[in-house]
Amino acid sequence: MNELSVNRRARFDYEILETYEAGIALYGFEVKSVKTGHMHLTGSFAVIRNDEAWLLNATISPFQPKNTPLNYDPIRSRRLLLKKSEIKELIGKSSAKGLTIVPLKVYTKRGLVKILLGLGRHKKKGDKRETIKKREAERDIKRALK
Repeated sequence: MNELSVNRRARFDYEILETYEAGIALYGFEVKSVKTGHMHLTGSFAVIRNDEAWLLNATISPFQPKNTPLNYDPIRSRRLLLKKSEIKELIGKSSAKGLTIVPLKVYTKRGLVKILLGLGRHKKKGDKRETIKKREAERDIKRALK
């Protein structure tokens, strides 16, 4: 599994309850661009419309800017490829108050581009502070052991 893009901010801002693996419907030149690491997930999220899952606000920069179509939008909505049962499960769970579908990372699996989605609840300010304190304490312990 080769990680292509990671949304580190998602783990900090959200408490991830469940994860789902999905494929992404991309153009050929977008696949090349993603595999070279030109995809950014910051600020992106997934939505379910008309029994289909969509990835919004994910940016894929062109692989060769001079060779891309004129009407190409790098922030366009992209369809996520999930099973119907997974989509129904996500519809039921994301309709609960405060739950959001957030992309966590993009990776390749057997040559295909996959995305890991997390069903998460937004952390409160105090929870974020606790996360920062834990991270700093772990850093201090590692420094002391060296």
